[in-house]
Amino acid sequence: MRCLIGLKLFKMEILSFFPFIISFFVTLFIVPWWIKRAKNAKIVGKDVNKLNQEEIAEAGGITVIFGFLIGLLFFIMIRIFWYNDTSTSLSLMAIIASILIMAFIGFIDDILEWRIGLKQWQKPLLSLLVALPIIVINAGISNFSIPFFGTINLSFFYLFVFVPIFIVIASNAFNLMAGYNGLEAGMGIIMTFTLGFIAWTNGHGWVAVVALCMTFSLLAFLIYNKYPSKIFPGDTLTYPVGALIGILGIMGNMEKAVVILFIPYGFEFFLKLRGKLKKQSFAKPLKDGTIEPLYDKIYGVEHFMHRFLIKMKVKVTERKLVYSILIIEILLAFVVLLLYA
Repeated sequence: MRCLIGLKLFKMEILSFFPFIISFFVTLFIVPWWIKRAKNAKIVGKDVNKLNQEEIAEAGGITVIFGFLIGLLFFIMIRIFWYNDTSTSLSLMAIIASILIMAFIGFIDDILEWRIGLKQWQKPLLSLLVALPIIVINAGISNFSIPFFGTINLSFFYLFVFVPIFIVIASNAFNLMAGYNGLEAGMGIIMTFTLGFIAWTNGHGWVAVVALCMTFSLLAFLIYNKYPSKIFPGDTLTYPVGALIGILGIMGNMEKAVVILFIPYGFEFFLKLRGKLKKQSFAKPLKDGTIEPLYDKIYGVEHFMHRFLIKMKVKVTERKLVYSILIIEILLAFVVLLLYA
């Protein structure tokens, strides 16, 4: 009897890894295909941090979303057909619906950018649609523990005010820090892996699988997106990944973790306000392979880290700048892990 139980548990553990592997290899297989098709369709953008400003395939996030969704659908399939478990099917389908909506909005913005694009006020407004599937299934835990007041049930306020605002802020904030090879994908990997690990250790196994499907899909994408990049993520990646991070926080009761992980984006937002949201995060490439700031003042985390590295007497390259920001995010991830330990 013990042998049978042990065998079943072993099979469950093995099957849990299949969605991650599928997400990774589906994305890895599709990226080269999309690079070729995007270039043929002129869906390209200039790599402005390079001297030659080569045209790179854009909207690469579509490959990540596809890999993520295939892995997640496989996970749903094995839960239903292998374990006869439909307990989380509604929540999983709501997540899929939200990510598809956000990916569609991001893809529209990527395609129309060269013509009319989406206005700044339109993006957060459209992002409200992403929260609808999460709201209609009454997701999340509305009980909050507040010092000196005890546990408070926010009920209606949580579902119809907090949830949409939380998802809208997460999806739009993640789009703020972009424009450097591997930055968006790298940040996404750290954040989704951290949330996946917390969910796994706190008994939210299905939430962990959702998070790690995205982690592995982003890992495959990073192979082509890291310096020197062969494909750019575009809004098709940044908006859905940001939305997913917000959704994971709600589904896994990890809102505090999400807030901490988004600290660099909070700084990015306020620094960009200094430039009335019009200053670019890009740098000026030099012949020796280094980069220098476009402005005298700091209008983003990227600009801040650039000046910090210069003060540390480091020759700043695009790769070093990205690594320095990712290291900060890793440190925040450790803080989150300690908080939830």
